Amino acid sequence: MRLARLTFHGEERSGVVADDGVHLLAPGILVDDLVRAGLDRALLVGEQALRDEPVALDDVTLLAPLRPHSMRDFVAFEEHVRGVRRSIDGVGGVPDAWYDAPTFYFTNSSSVIATGDDVPVPGGSRALDFELEVATVVGARGRDLTAESAADVVFGFTILNDWSARDLQGREMQVNLGPCKGKDFASTLGPWIVTADELEPFRDDEGFLDLWCTAEVNGAVVGRDLLSNVGWTPEAMVAYASRDADVHPGDVLGSGTVGNGGCLAELWGINGSRENPPPLVPGDVVTLTVEGIGSISNRVVEGRAPTPLPAPRRRDTAAVRAAHPRRPQELG
Repeated sequence: MRLARLTFHGEERSGVVADDGVHLLAPGILVDDLVRAGLDRALLVGEQALRDEPVALDDVTLLAPLRPHSMRDFVAFEEHVRGVRRSIDGVGGVPDAWYDAPTFYFTNSSSVIATGDDVPVPGGSRALDFELEVATVVGARGRDLTAESAADVVFGFTILNDWSARDLQGREMQVNLGPCKGKDFASTLGPWIVTADELEPFRDDEGFLDLWCTAEVNGAVVGRDLLSNVGWTPEAMVAYASRDADVHPGDVLGSGTVGNGGCLAELWGINGSRENPPPLVPGDVVTLTVEGIGSISNRVVEGRAPTPLPAPRRRDTAAVRAAHPRRPQELG
């Protein structure tokens, strides 16, 4: 079942997308509520909606399919790591630590946008990139899950474009923290959530989802890979996220960028140049398609100049402490 969050006649609604259009749920029933209610309840509500007459998909405006409770983004494709690492920091290969666990970072759940929305170039960036991912949506609370038990909390899947300002990312990550402003500005989710049961026929013998993923810029294919080339199943990534921590309904877990051109930076690393292919510029349209889910598309537009900041204060902190007068309360 494909569950969409949308506006219809100016009102936020939810609906089930089918071949004949969008079957609207009753006013007040939102996708976020269905995710919190769990997969079984959502399927029941969706089946009831399918009995009603649909509206045309062209008559609604799709929103991001949910408001995430949190967003984790993994880096689970070995081929992507090999190429993008060379592009970002000039070091080739895959670090040994990558093989230990499906590493992730937390990204900005407040900057989620929908298919069709414009993406302004972040201030100061000249190396804008897309990243083609599939995101897992959690539909129940869990902690210290196994890969097997994590299947019980998976609600469904959607497409994620993890927009990346590679120049900002490369500079900030020299401080040995996360991507920071290189990722902070936009993440596209959509076009809807496909419930977990819908994609079960695509499982291979090892439990991986065997889906073709395609990235296009201005209608030209620049990358294509199988989701099953990922290092860990979606359930294994949920299990790792739940280690010593709770996962909650509405949590979104990005798979990491697929290989074979799932982003420009991987190709830059392989080709040895940020100009081959060139970074995204205003007017470019990025379309990401995943078999069994659908497509999302966004246009890049001009952004704003970065807000100026004062230079950091540099001081001899030890000398300042030594010269600082003691206050009466410090003298006992």
